[in-house]
Amino acid sequence: MILNLGGCAMASPGAKVWRLGDRIQIRPGLILAHLVLLAGGVVFIFPFVWLVSTSVKPDVELFGFPPSLIPTYFNWRNYTRMLDYLPFGLFLKNTLYVTVLNVVGTLISSSMVAYGFARLRFPGRDWLFAVVLATMMLPSQVTMIPVYLIFRNLQWIDTLKPLYVRSWFGIPFQIFLLRQFMMTIPHELEDAAKLDGCGYAGIFLRIMVPLIKPALATCAVMRAMNSWNDFVDPLIYINSVEKMTLSLGLKLFQSVSGTEWGMMMAASTLMVLPIIVLFFFCQQFFIQGITVTGMKG
Repeated sequence: MILNLGGCAMASPGAKVWRLGDRIQIRPGLILAHLVLLAGGVVFIFPFVWLVSTSVKPDVELFGFPPSLIPTYFNWRNYTRMLDYLPFGLFLKNTLYVTVLNVVGTLISSSMVAYGFARLRFPGRDWLFAVVLATMMLPSQVTMIPVYLIFRNLQWIDTLKPLYVRSWFGIPFQIFLLRQFMMTIPHELEDAAKLDGCGYAGIFLRIMVPLIKPALATCAVMRAMNSWNDFVDPLIYINSVEKMTLSLGLKLFQSVSGTEWGMMMAASTLMVLPIIVLFFFCQQFFIQGITVTGMKG
């Protein structure tokens, strides 16, 4: 039931839609959904807020009770002491180097393989694609020792090569993601390009790559996050401090510094911040790529 009062429409308590004026509509279900999302956002962002708060707390307040979110004064010395105590710049350089090579290698190799599975016709294509998908079901612990033996025979132990070389041969999940995205592109565009004399390489570079930018952005963000936060591979292949990445460097810092939790939280904040900024600027393409990819199999 809707009541009209002086040009305004107000619904009875049992109505699903309240109309105020001619344009504004208030849906209780939509308001509830936003409240639930807001509560979930607060829950997920609270650990990061607590991390930043702890990084600027004085030492006497780190384990105070009751715990306080806002410190009595901001102890920025944790950041300066951390930079003096830890070769953060060296670890950051190694991490950026590995991350950039991982992202570039993944985008080039995975997009080319995905184009072959999506557009090219050859015997055994579907079976080969099923084998690629089957490799996603293998736990990393199963292939850890054989891969280590391969890199040891190549004399790549204690180098950065094992951390990024595999990305240049395609990543199964990214291949699947890009292939599904390419399947949504109309074949008429490809046929028109063939009539103009464009080959497979030209179609891939001039038509496919510009149209799959959202999927490429999604793959880039996902691969950057995995490479930036990777801890197991550097722990296995890196032995010297000069080759360590941020994740392994923080573990070394924790084992050496012991109870310097303020500096530890400051270093963790500086490590997490670039990924948050990257996701903030790429979230539109990330969500679009995930959404559109599932439209057609």
